[in-house]
Amino acid sequence: MPRVTVIAPPFHSHAAPLSVLAGELRVAGDEVTFACAEQFAPLAKTAGVEFAALTVSRNANTGIARRTVQAEDEARRLEEFLEATRAGAVPALLAQARHRRADMLADPERVLTELRALHARRPADWYVVDQLSYAVTLAMHCLDLPYATFCPGHPSYLPAVPEALFGVPYAWPQAVRPGAADLRTLREEARANDRSFTALFARFIARHAPHRPVPSRAFAHCSPRAVVLNYPRLDWLPPRPEGPAYVFSGHLTSADTLDPGPFWNAEVGRLRQTGVRLVLVALGTFLSARRDVLESVTHGILAERPDTSVILAAGDQAGGLAHLAGPRVAVAATVPQQALLRQVDAMVHHGGNNSFTECLAAGVPALVLPFSSDQFAVAHDAERSGAGLCLDPYRLETSKAGQAVSTLLDAPRHALDDLRAHVHAHGPTRAARALSELMR
Repeated sequence: MPRVTVIAPPFHSHAAPLSVLAGELRVAGDEVTFACAEQFAPLAKTAGVEFAALTVSRNANTGIARRTVQAEDEARRLEEFLEATRAGAVPALLAQARHRRADMLADPERVLTELRALHARRPADWYVVDQLSYAVTLAMHCLDLPYATFCPGHPSYLPAVPEALFGVPYAWPQAVRPGAADLRTLREEARANDRSFTALFARFIARHAPHRPVPSRAFAHCSPRAVVLNYPRLDWLPPRPEGPAYVFSGHLTSADTLDPGPFWNAEVGRLRQTGVRLVLVALGTFLSARRDVLESVTHGILAERPDTSVILAAGDQAGGLAHLAGPRVAVAATVPQQALLRQVDAMVHHGGNNSFTECLAAGVPALVLPFSSDQFAVAHDAERSGAGLCLDPYRLETSKAGQAVSTLLDAPRHALDDLRAHVHAHGPTRAARALSELMR
């Protein structure tokens, strides 16, 4: 039985889908260990796999970014990023690009040492590595260990052509179109990161594994054998690096999360007594801090659709938004999103990869409000595929938000039904089997 170790960074939005993949690899016949920070051990138990404590990043996010204990520098950068999201798309992306220099390759020597020790203590035939855990990928490369890459975000996170730059969206949604000067500034910053990051890789390899080849572009470096993309196979996606086989998982939603539990079942019943339609509003573990956007969207839905109720996932803003709670609104810090998606009629989200693919798996249309990262690319794909609509969160009008949600509630679902069938035809079970075959 092949032994596989799935290495996850200490971020819930990365560790959760990786744990689903780990569980499916076990079902496919592999002996699987899930390696992550101690707080994520329950994910391994749910997946039915072994757990190994391993921390591969200085920062973390266990479910609500602001409530996760962070080092001082990481906490400061989080607040700087959240403030930048109030200024617009390019300021937010520029803030991320500047922070990237400090945390994209954090503690590579420590990670190399710990992975060498892990392999000696618990040797695996191959590994699964999160693509954004660059220090782990670099360690795998230096140790010459076989591994598969898991891409947790948009497929364009793996740039394949010279003009494609990590941190610059490959496409923009209709509602968010930065000016030419802003885009030039962003591309210059991203290109500088591309060069400096590749140089960091080269210096590290020369010091620790001079016999190993140096990647031509660090951001594009991935497994030469297999890459799992947590995304649907869309015809218009940009080219990917040549070499590995690509497995599109469509979604990585666990079938064990379909029931949200007694409390939320009761809340859904209560809310549908006053609003026969139900909308979930959730901006992810970081952007739930944007209280102003959450409040505006909720007011817009309530005003535009008297027949509709709202479940609001408000993160650390739940207390400040408690005044919205009532017959048509439930407010909570966190919600069982995957399970609730089976019981709602639409969702408002930030364009996170998990939210996008989970909506597809549930057949739920979405209003996408992209703030940063790959969210603009996801929003573009949501629009083009017919899975949802997009508005600019930086110029969000309450009435426009309500009208957009109303349009989604009334629109035919033909395109979404096709997408749902597509992602289910792929899915985590098929992805794990394909990956296991490729790595044997």
